[in-house]
Amino acid sequence: MAVGVHRLDNVKDGDDAIRLALLHDSEGKVLVLLPASHLLNLVVLWRESSRQLQPVRAENIVKFFNQDALSTIEGQRKLFSLPVFLDKSCIEMQSLSVIEPHSGLAFDVPRSWLTGSASVIPVGISPEKILEEQPQGTDEEVITKAVEKFTALRIKQRMEDTLGLPSLPPTAQKISELRADPLAGVDRLVPIVKVDPSLAAQVMSWAASPYYATPGELSSIDDAVVRVLGFDLVVNLALGVSMGKTLSIPDEAPRGHTPYWIQAIYTATLSERLCKRMEGDNLPKPGLVYLTGLIHNFGYAALAHLFPPHFALLSRYLEVNPHMSIEQTERHVLNVTREQVAAWLFDCWSLPKEVCIGVRHINSPLHSKSNQHAQLVNLASRALRRVGFADGPIETLDTKVLQSVGLLEAEVYEECEAMLEKGDELLELVRMLETQQKREASREKEQV
Repeated sequence: MAVGVHRLDNVKDGDDAIRLALLHDSEGKVLVLLPASHLLNLVVLWRESSRQLQPVRAENIVKFFNQDALSTIEGQRKLFSLPVFLDKSCIEMQSLSVIEPHSGLAFDVPRSWLTGSASVIPVGISPEKILEEQPQGTDEEVITKAVEKFTALRIKQRMEDTLGLPSLPPTAQKISELRADPLAGVDRLVPIVKVDPSLAAQVMSWAASPYYATPGELSSIDDAVVRVLGFDLVVNLALGVSMGKTLSIPDEAPRGHTPYWIQAIYTATLSERLCKRMEGDNLPKPGLVYLTGLIHNFGYAALAHLFPPHFALLSRYLEVNPHMSIEQTERHVLNVTREQVAAWLFDCWSLPKEVCIGVRHINSPLHSKSNQHAQLVNLASRALRRVGFADGPIETLDTKVLQSVGLLEAEVYEECEAMLEKGDELLELVRMLETQQKREASREKEQV
């Protein structure tokens, strides 16, 4: 389970609030103080300090700052006997109101505690500055510029060739075409599933899982699709699993993050439940909402594929800036976000437009081109962050998004709680996906 923190945009006196960050290296621990809303620029910190300071694990930060001694002035004063790096924007402040986001520890630091011990460096960067530095243009142009920046390549070929991203697997291509056909049904889906051994095994194991509580034994793929899972779920599961095989889940992930498939299954399930709770005309299809949630984080693996030397750096930035939106951090480090890359790739693969737009605007669900798929996944993700099953800072549910989909905040949390009552059964589905993926990877290695 992930350790979530709240956004710090509105704590205390806004821009006067100071974030306290704990980092370490072989020489020991250090404290970094910078405006609460700013991103901690690790590259500048490393250069100016001549130390390769790394973020302390979230769970260890919580233990460290929850020590009883740190609730007293004496303990807080002793804490500041550690080396301190102070952002230059804070040097004029006579007293610093600091907050540590993981533990919530907050107290005032007199200027005298820093005299003679703090090193002043420009270690913070504001969200506005991050946006100013971003390349302009369409998503495709932004992705191309980001690739050029990190690979020093001149893009001369078609973008697909230059980026080196894989094509959609044959099974997924057939299923994607099937989904686009309004007349398609189970009679055309079952033969496609049967000829793909790994997909067939996945469908059978899901249908037999405790989550679906199937009465009686399953005798065939037909039985699993018709009697238990249904056309929509099998199509979406097949697409999500097939796409998951195209890019490996990165090993150099942020420590303490929510594992890829847990985040995918939980977000998809809650998004679909919220969709079914909606009332009115022209509602989104629950199946497409489920698919949007299932692959909403696919760009995470795509970034690792595009920028392998820099993905570890991104992971460290995400660890040390847990209060900031993942989108802002990715823009600063890579100049492109996972949602941009994923939406562009899905469009190349001819996935449903609703899904492409939904994934692209999950973080801006009220965008003019946005749709209710993005809004439902946004609500599901924010609700799941509070209980440790999604990455990103803890945020309140956007009232405008709630109004757009016609749901109350209480209804979102009711659905989340009801889903989590089947948490063990959902985790079993996750284990099935992870096991199947490991088997596929093992077979590929043997063939090589």
